[in-house]
This record gives sequence, structure tokens and C-alpha cells, in this order.
Amino acid sequence: MSLLLPIVVGICVGIIVGLLGAGGGILSVPILVYMLEQSPHNAAAGSLLIVGATSLIALIGRRKEVHWKQGAVFGALSITGSFIGSFLNSLVSPNLLMYLFSSLLVVVAGLMFRKAAKEKNAAGAKPRTMSPNTDANEKMCNKNTRGKENSPSSKSHLQHWITIIFAAVLIGVLTGFFGVGGGFAVVPALTLIMHFDMKEASATSLLVMVIASLAGLTARMGTAIQIDYLSVLPFALASMIGGPIGASLTRKAKSTTLTFLFAILLLLVAIYMLSATLLGM
Repeated sequence: MSLLLPIVVGICVGIIVGLLGAGGGILSVPILVYMLEQSPHNAAAGSLLIVGATSLIALIGRRKEVHWKQGAVFGALSITGSFIGSFLNSLVSPNLLMYLFSSLLVVVAGLMFRKAAKEKNAAGAKPRTMSPNTDANEKMCNKNTRGKENSPSSKSHLQHWITIIFAAVLIGVLTGFFGVGGGFAVVPALTLIMHFDMKEASATSLLVMVIASLAGLTARMGTAIQIDYLSVLPFALASMIGGPIGASLTRKAKSTTLTFLFAILLLLVAIYMLSATLLGM
């Protein structure tokens, strides 16, 4: 039973990740703590291994959609933040870590509710009329805009890079501190700051998560934090199996419904974590 439980919950988490493209680390930590009875600090480290391995497998399958150079730069910038987050993780008490993680769940749930509302509004909006050359004109316009933003003579060039560095470091801090992949933050950052489309952003975010997770694990080497490999490795392998299953189910469910249900799940998990921490469970 001790081996069966991580496999079952790992498959379930993998299915959710496959359905939504995110949520692995967000769900892994509370599962490792409350179902597999690990300490919060060890669970955060174990979650990094799960997130990194799962992201690596998914990255191989989506390698053609990845912006390798930009993703590597963004990931490299996140390394500093991941080391900072890992250091801060070692300074806080287990209870405070759970309180902060619960707060993170509430924030992510709010973002998911907002995303579901936007998807619903977009689905209800009437498609605009396009001329045959509209797509080509828009692409040319985006190219021209991107070129101006990245031009050394552009006034906003320095601000653009400051924004990239700040976002990458912040995501690294989240990854190192909480043991989450940060996909919920990486994808919006790549779309808004780097001007990737959603497919490119979600694929490139996998590379960023692999780098940040590896940095977080490296930062924990030589510390008192220990990873329970007998639980974490079966969990990670099962999650990799569940991912493709979840991806295949996306054709049968509305994206808005899935996002909304995931937000509710995160709120329920946050309430449980807060209650359990307060009651000393």
C-alpha cells in the first residue's frame, strides 16, 4: 500500500496537469505532506524533483514549439531567484511554510477564476470579420513592433530587460521557496514580456521549469532536507504516465469548465491546509 498510494495520486496529478497544462507542483506539495506524511520542507524538495522530471518529459515531446535561446536565458536568470527561495525556505518554520503555501493556492485559484471568466467571455464574443490578408498584416505588425522593442536604440529596451530579469528572478524565488514549477506565472510572463503565443509560451515554460527546479534541488544539497525517493520517484513516474491521459481528455471537456473546477479544487485544498495547520493535524 505504501508504494501503491504514490502511484495512484501521481497518476491523478498527471491527469490534471495534462488537462490544464499546469498544477503539478501546486498539488504535489499538499499531497506529499498530508497523504504521504512528509515534512513541509522535505515535501517542497520532493516536489521540485517531481516537477523537474515531469517537465523534462513533456519538454521532449514539445521540443519543436520551444524557443530554446530565450527560454534558456529566462531560465538562467531564474537560477538566482531559485537559490534565494531555497535559502528562505530553510529559514521559515513548517507551519509558516504551510500558511504561505495556502495563501499561494488562494492567489492561483483567483487567477484561475479570472482566466475561466476571460475564456467564457471570449467564447461568447462574436468572431471579427477578417480580410484574407489580416493574419499576414498582423504578423508583420507584430514583427515590426518586436523589432523596435528589442532595438538597442529603443528607449524602452533597458526597461524591457529589467522587467525580464525581475520576472525571472521572482519566478525562481517561487520555485525554490515553495517547490512549485511556477507554470502559472511563467506562461503569462512569456506571453506578455517575450511576446510568445500561448503554445510557444507553455512549451518554453517547461524548459524554464526544468532549469529552476534543478537549481532549487542543487541549492538544497548538503542541507538537512531529505527527499523520500521511495515515495517521490513512483509519484513522479506515475505523473508522467497520467500526463498523456489528461491531454487526451481535453478534447472531451471545455477548457473553461476545467479551469473553473481546478480553481475550486485549489480553494478546497487551501482551506484544508489552513485548517490542518491551525489544528495541528
